This record gives sequence, C-alpha cells and structure tokens, in this order.
Amino acid sequence: MRMILELRKNKWLYAMALPVIVYVFIFSYVPMSAHLLAFKQFMPVKGLWGSRWVGLDNIKFFFTGPDWLAVTLNTVYLNLLFITAGTVCSLLIALLLNEIRQAFFKKIAQSLVILPHFISIIVINLMVLHFFNGQDGMINGVLRDAGLEAVDWFQTPSVWPWLLTVIFVWKGAGWGSIIYLAAITGFSEEYYESARIDGAKRWQQIWHITLPLLRPTLIVLTLLALGRIFYGDFGLIYGIIGDNSLLFKATDVIDTYTYRSLRDVSNMNSYSNAAAVALFQSVMGFITILLFNGMVRRMDHDSKLF
Repeated sequence: MRMILELRKNKWLYAMALPVIVYVFIFSYVPMSAHLLAFKQFMPVKGLWGSRWVGLDNIKFFFTGPDWLAVTLNTVYLNLLFITAGTVCSLLIALLLNEIRQAFFKKIAQSLVILPHFISIIVINLMVLHFFNGQDGMINGVLRDAGLEAVDWFQTPSVWPWLLTVIFVWKGAGWGSIIYLAAITGFSEEYYESARIDGAKRWQQIWHITLPLLRPTLIVLTLLALGRIFYGDFGLIYGIIGDNSLLFKATDVIDTYTYRSLRDVSNMNSYSNAAAVALFQSVMGFITILLFNGMVRRMDHDSKLF
C-alpha cells in the first residue's frame, strides 16, 4: 500500500526514470540469463534453453586446467596496479588542474590530459612497438646512446606489469580525473576562505580540506573498481601482448586465457566454457565488493556504497 501511495505521489518523477529503468533491465539484467550457458553444453542449433544440462562440468574445465591459478593471480595483481596507480594519478591530475587559475591554459591542459583516452588501442599498440621493438626501438636507441645494454622487451615478462601500468595510467588517468575535478569544483569556497584567513597555505588547504572532502568520492570509485578486479583489461592487454606466449607468465589474465580457449576449434564446448569463466568472474567480483563495502561500512558508515 505504501508503495502505491509513493508511486501516486511522485508519479512524474518515476515516469522520468522509467526509460532508464527499462534500459538497465534490458541491457544489464536480461543478459544475465546467459549465465545458464555455464551449466549447459551449448549447441547453437538448439539454443540456450534447448541445450543439454551438464551441471558443473564447464566450471571444472577452468579449475582443472594447469593455468587457472596463475591467470587469476595475474588478473588480481595487474588490476591492483592499475587501480592504485590510476587512482593516485587521477586524483593528482584533478588537484593540479584545480590549482590552475588562468582559464584558457586550464582548458588546454585539461584537453591534453584527456586526449589519450580517445586514442585507439591499435594506435597505442603501434606506439608501443615503435618504442620497445627489439633492437631498433626508440627506448633501446636511447639506452645504447647512454652506453647501456639494449633490452629485448618482448622477451622479458617481468617488466610488462609495470609497462602496462604506465600505459594504463597514460591512457586513462586524465579521463578518470574528470569526476574528481567535478567534485572539487562543487566544494564551498567558504572552507578555503576561512583557511586563508587562518593563514593556511595552498598545500595545507589541499591536505586538510580538499582531500577529506574528496574521501566519499574516492571510496565509491575505488569500490566500483574493486568490483571488477577479476576482469582483466582485455583491450589493453591483448591489444599490446597479443599471442606472445613468452609474456604469458606475467601478463596472461582470465579474459585473454578464455579468449584463446574460445578460439580453440578442437574444443566443441568453448562457448559454455567461456560462460563458466565469466560466471566465476562475476561471483568473485560480487564477493569482493561485498567484502570491501563491509569494511568501509565499519570504518566510515557514511562513505559506504550501499
């Protein structure tokens, strides 16, 4: 009864929200039915509902393989590097842009830091090849000019987690700073005026006013990022690493591993196997965000996601 009264009272507000609700339902909730593929031997001619039920056989495909633990740890490790470096750099960019007082220069600077987000991963791949390719890459040329030994980057797995992190930050940190900058511009100027009256320097204002006020935004964005910690950045990693098996030890993530399995023509059940891995990623992401949201709720109840 209370729900009906609420709908009648705010019917126009709910009417405005209806298109978004329908969109989310169609494109976010209806596709979740495809998780049934993880428990079936999918046959395209029979469809999702007509395919034979096989229980946990598809999930065993992933967990009985020799590489499941390595690719899972790689996925978590790379994402932790991406989240940490990306958050710190996005926050730093937003703080620096907020300190620019000349409007024209601020627009130019913001456009430049956001620009890499719109560069295709194919172009980035060509840039990486130009910089790190074998003996004639730009980086090796600089090393030789400095009297140092050249490095065969595409045969050295240990350096790629850090190189991928640098590329990820270069491409996405500027774009990620938009939300932080929008939050900063919404802070009341009265806080800063009071701080200036008390003699606070710009760094002190940032440390004692801006960063504490940004904490709820920072926590929410971090929680959302942690929810996808078991999803590798497929476009970035596969676009650069490709099928270079020499680098799989440090760069192979769940998504690239599944993609290669999906391309295996000898595996007639590849669709269902890939769906089982996707289900594993979803469940682990759900558990992760529940865990960290619970920790945030205990430490700072007002900053929790839900």
